[in-house]
Amino acid sequence: QIDEAGLGAQLKRCMKVEGIGTLTGARLLASFQRGDFRNADAFIAFLGLDLRISDSGKKKGRRCLTKRGDSEARRLLHNAAMAASRTSAWKGFYEALRGRGLSTTQALVALARKLARVVFALLKNQSEYSPKAV
Repeated sequence: QIDEAGLGAQLKRCMKVEGIGTLTGARLLASFQRGDFRNADAFIAFLGLDLRISDSGKKKGRRCLTKRGDSEARRLLHNAAMAASRTSAWKGFYEALRGRGLSTTQALVALARKLARVVFALLKNQSEYSPKAV
């Protein structure tokens, strides 16, 4: 069905990113097609991967995901981040996050957000993925 819609090239472009497979690429492509996003932050918010910050005065509150978007896309991105964290292209990024003191889940969410930003840039600019740019 993706090729019938003329989106086969877009899906292949997404799948060149390490960790992004057929299901994740198709879901991100469908999410990208649903809206006209100004920037990657809007796309991240649409997926529900943006942070809810509850600070007040000197109190620094808990930070958690808004989870306002597509829960299946978040699940697929989390799985993609787990796969990407083991690849040579993303392992350094993941280990740097862990070295900063982030928990495993926090580091995987940060990596999932990064993967979503890369896919957004590829789809928005119609460009090809080059791992060295990451």
